[in-house]
Amino acid sequence: MYIALDAMGGDNAPQSNVRGAVLFARESGIGVYLVGNGEVLEKELEKAGGKNLSIEIVHAEEVIEMDEPPSVAVRRKRKSSMYIAGKLVREGKAQAFVSAGNTGAAMAISKFVVGAAEGIERPGIAVAFPTKKGKPTVLIDVGANVDSRPKHLVYFAVMGHTYVKEILKSSDNPKVGILSIGEEEGKGNDLVKDTYPLLKMTGLNFVGNAEGRDIFTGDFDVIVCDGFVGNVVLKTSESLGSIIVEMIKQEVKKSVISKIGAALMLPAIKRFKKKADYAEYGGAPLLGTTGTCIITHGSADERAIKNALKVASQFEETHFNDKLKENLDNLLPKELRD
Repeated sequence: MYIALDAMGGDNAPQSNVRGAVLFARESGIGVYLVGNGEVLEKELEKAGGKNLSIEIVHAEEVIEMDEPPSVAVRRKRKSSMYIAGKLVREGKAQAFVSAGNTGAAMAISKFVVGAAEGIERPGIAVAFPTKKGKPTVLIDVGANVDSRPKHLVYFAVMGHTYVKEILKSSDNPKVGILSIGEEEGKGNDLVKDTYPLLKMTGLNFVGNAEGRDIFTGDFDVIVCDGFVGNVVLKTSESLGSIIVEMIKQEVKKSVISKIGAALMLPAIKRFKKKADYAEYGGAPLLGTTGTCIITHGSADERAIKNALKVASQFEETHFNDKLKENLDNLLPKELRD
């Protein structure tokens, strides 16, 4: 197995990407293609002590900047590290693609260069949210598709079901819901109302509407929504988490007693931080593509890169796409597969 890593993507590239690849290759023995400026990567690889590992450098002349539109990635920058990494997967030289670079560009590369899996019209990005029950809730889609039709949401549900069961292994029969403004059937916009009866037709463990608060309760294993709503939820959650941490820090500084209390709570705070840390999950998979595509955070450090590569390898080791195809065939009625 080889995983293609966009070594020039992200705020901390290429140092963190190279170090993360070295950590992963050393622990797993799985091969990594470092895609980017060959001369720069050679130096970074030597610094990181990765010369004798199963890591190969693939030269790329260009880099897709964080503020460039996705169309640039696909149409004009075909010599970029991200494009060439995706191309390695399309050609079968690598089985997975990982990037901490421009998210929109990474999605475009995954969809149009790597390509959608057989029977999939729209791949979707899945994010695992921590919950109070200790098991994650997967929200899909969180930004790959701004406009979705009911059929797409049904397919997202099967993708999420497969992700929870085969990769996260947090449930053998995942509870699936659709994000709405009320738990009662009939609540929601036209997309939700039209999707609801289709989900009831499937062999999924569909339990009805989920409200925003249910994302963090753990009562649902999978919640589906269109990419516009999902992305707003994701960005709001990320911002809220950062603000809460900052507000706690400000309050702690106000008195000696608060500082003593914070010191006593430090172990619990560290455990909470670990649960909520995106670096622990590695990255968000774009489900429904021919090869595995993992999009990780732009500020990913070496630990996050290592975990993103680890998640990518898990998708391949479990033959995720084969399991997804089986589930599409077994869980969807014929009229939804046509």
